[in-house]
Amino acid sequence: MTENASAAEPLAADSAIAVVGMSGRFPGAPDLDTYWENLLGGLCSVTDFTEAELIADGADPQEVRGRDYVPAKGHLADADRFDAELFGFNRTEAAALDPQHRLLLQTAWSALEDAGRSPLGGSARTGVYVGGGPTEHMLAAQTDPRLAASLGALQVRILTDREFLAPWISYRLGLEGPSLTVQTACSTSLTAVHLAVQSLLLGECDTALAGGVAVDTVRKRGYVHQQGGIYSPDGRCRPFDERAGGTVPGNGVGVVVLRRLSDALADNDPIRAVIRGSAVTNDGATKVGFTAPGVDQQTAAVVEAWAAAGLDPADAQYLEAHGTATALGDRIEAAAATAAFKGALGTGRIGIGSVKSNIGHLDAAAGVAALIKSVLMLEHATLVPNADAGRPHPELGFDDSPFHLVGRATAWPEPELGPRRSGVSSVGIGGTNVHVVLEEAPRRTNAGEPAAEGAPEVLLLSARTREDLTAMAGRLAEALRAPGAPSLADTAHTLCLGRAPMAVRGYVRAEDRAGAADLLAELASGGAVGRGGPDPLGDAWLAGEQVVREGGGRRVALPSYPFAGESHGAYRLVPVAPVGEQPEQGGRSADLEQDIRALIAEALGLADADDPEMTYFAAGGDSLTAVHLVGCLRDDFDLDVPITLFLEQLTLHEMARRIVAAGEGDDSLDALLSEFEAE
Repeated sequence: MTENASAAEPLAADSAIAVVGMSGRFPGAPDLDTYWENLLGGLCSVTDFTEAELIADGADPQEVRGRDYVPAKGHLADADRFDAELFGFNRTEAAALDPQHRLLLQTAWSALEDAGRSPLGGSARTGVYVGGGPTEHMLAAQTDPRLAASLGALQVRILTDREFLAPWISYRLGLEGPSLTVQTACSTSLTAVHLAVQSLLLGECDTALAGGVAVDTVRKRGYVHQQGGIYSPDGRCRPFDERAGGTVPGNGVGVVVLRRLSDALADNDPIRAVIRGSAVTNDGATKVGFTAPGVDQQTAAVVEAWAAAGLDPADAQYLEAHGTATALGDRIEAAAATAAFKGALGTGRIGIGSVKSNIGHLDAAAGVAALIKSVLMLEHATLVPNADAGRPHPELGFDDSPFHLVGRATAWPEPELGPRRSGVSSVGIGGTNVHVVLEEAPRRTNAGEPAAEGAPEVLLLSARTREDLTAMAGRLAEALRAPGAPSLADTAHTLCLGRAPMAVRGYVRAEDRAGAADLLAELASGGAVGRGGPDPLGDAWLAGEQVVREGGGRRVALPSYPFAGESHGAYRLVPVAPVGEQPEQGGRSADLEQDIRALIAEALGLADADDPEMTYFAAGGDSLTAVHLVGCLRDDFDLDVPITLFLEQLTLHEMARRIVAAGEGDDSLDALLSEFEAE
């Protein structure tokens, strides 16, 4: 550790942020315990679909059977299920509500419970910082005139648009702190974490929820691979690997609960890790194109985050990288990281990896998936491998860098000086780079532990339905039998203060964890709701009273609510046949060149395109307009035009002639849109 780092240690509680709760659902992992098991085993949770599965779920058979179709994705199972009544939505509203809203509401609830805090009430100064991606459901719902007639166009927008992700959480959970929906493309959720950290340090809130969600569709889908594009040809993402060939799309959701470290320590919160610093930069114009990453500002984000922490990047033992496995992305990120971590140059002692190898690229949720992975590694003092890790790509120069690619699960040795530390990076299209400095949680003392051992405790449970109550009892029984289970007093304390009272109630009274687990198992099997003998506190609880438990205890992480809502489906886009007669010969009119000039003029806002000297760039054309035109040419005229044609200095007349001649090219909209979506 550097002298600067040592000097910063006493300031940690005043300037650092504690991660006190987490919840997430990722490909192959309905909860974080399963997520950790998958990471520890180096498991790739990308799903390979059969042709029959895809077609049965509504995929285009012609596309699925295409030569370049890759039937793989980081699929999120049961993404359309939602406990609507628990959150106050009727069936019509729940069906219209975007799946991303549904998932984020439930995940925010679970994260607060993981922090030992009731998700309803008592958290007035709690901020919300979350973001999401575009969805098939949102586009379909907002363009369905029948739904607008049923609910009203404004209500449809409020239920589906991603700008309302944060406000719905604040509204349904009664959280009165700042509520911001964040959008920085692939770095969205880590940017949300940075903003939450800043809000806490400024005193704008005392607790903050931060994270993101990405569910472009709840249906089983693969993708089309294009030579030279950003998607992997074989459905596997291998960041920094010599076999790296591109990324794989995925869906998921994750939320962390943050508090100032000083407050978390004072309140005996279950601290899972500490954020020592964070920073956000943007590449500006210092890169080759809008969608390309840049070295300098990625480096700056890392350096500024560690400076904010009062540390040197060389104090890290691990870097969780963005790592898309694309040739350009990995090369630039490796160069930026090597420059930032130059204090450890040539040592190879800093492990590096990317969770995209396990679950694919989760777009707006990618950063929080990486952050949660890093917190879990710090908690377990274990470095987990990239899935199917091979040798590093020779062009990345790892042999003479601070890094080694983690290829197998290994114990994370305790540093000679200071605690275990890691960095987490996320990069978004448009150039927003984020880096967060993580540190393992401070060791807890016995402060706050009740003095008496073996005294009877009453564990209070409640749920919306009897089925949910029995499921909750079963989960809690397993948790109390697990190694390292919390004390019975801490469990009773957390259940009393950290859960929302509901109509269906039960309790168990026991003197130790083993006895409590047995009684909970009986309750889970359909036994009486009061187990272990009569108790005044338990009886008052069953009578529907608001009770107060006497005695101390600490908030601890316990199993969260067992959401068991039904499937509410999702709206899907259905191609609509154009009104009127179809143009002959695939949309080609008698004067195709003139029609194309008219299309270009409309896109550029020109009265006409008859000026023979007017060039595309002089008329205000740019790459984004080119994306639009390539799509229109394909949809309206059945012409596949290379995007590079619009980058040449051509008059509009010559461009129209070249478009007709190049109509059979294949460097079209798909490649560029794929880069926007996944890089």
